[in-house]
Amino acid sequence: MLHLLKRHPFSVSAHFDSTLVLAYALPRQELEKLLAPGLELDTFGDFGFVAVALVQTRDLRPSFLSPALGQNFFLSGYRIFSRYTSNQGRHLRGLRILRSDTNKPLMRVAGNLLTHYHYHLAKVRIEQNATRASFDIQTPRNEADLKVTAFLDQTGVLPEGSPFPDLKTARKYAGPLPYTFDYEKETGSMILIKSVRKEWNPTPVKVEVETATFFERFSTKPILANAFYLQNLPYRWEKGRREIVKQAEAQP
Repeated sequence: MLHLLKRHPFSVSAHFDSTLVLAYALPRQELEKLLAPGLELDTFGDFGFVAVALVQTRDLRPSFLSPALGQNFFLSGYRIFSRYTSNQGRHLRGLRILRSDTNKPLMRVAGNLLTHYHYHLAKVRIEQNATRASFDIQTPRNEADLKVTAFLDQTGVLPEGSPFPDLKTARKYAGPLPYTFDYEKETGSMILIKSVRKEWNPTPVKVEVETATFFERFSTKPILANAFYLQNLPYRWEKGRREIVKQAEAQP
């Protein structure tokens, strides 16, 4: 019955003080096997994409509580850009969570109790000033170590070798997307979590990635496709909505 708690049972609000999102391109066959039943890969050409979000989060709490009762923490998350067709025929675009890391034990416990986001406890060091932001994330068994620097004064650029032809196209794969898709295998259901934000105006920035061990599991070397940064963003996730996945129903 523990899975009943993981359905995002209430709306959650937070404030993102800063967010750096990287998108890595991989051949679609590398990512399709990681999707839950009912999901399709959101592609550009022959590539699928994994977003890596690094977020300084403040005042995270159930939306009915005061911000003073919220939690402040750091979050890094790995998500696949995905698409889902609801039972009402709506075509939804969103993210499938692969892994999450946080520097606060309470967030690890609560996150794993109320979601399928696979939270792990990590050591995080951040150095930030007006021109650059550096992140050094160390995970217990080095499964998702990440060391990256964003140059905030070098904007309007795409990484060398990006599959995107221009920034307008790249921005469509900047995340976050309208939905998060959380699969419940016990009932063959999809939990749909809709995000609400007033503004989303990310700035493309130059980055240098020194370490990214999460991607060592793939047989193909990923391509850094874009990097976007933004600050001071109010954010809210609505209560999860569950529906049976027709594809899962059809499986023996």
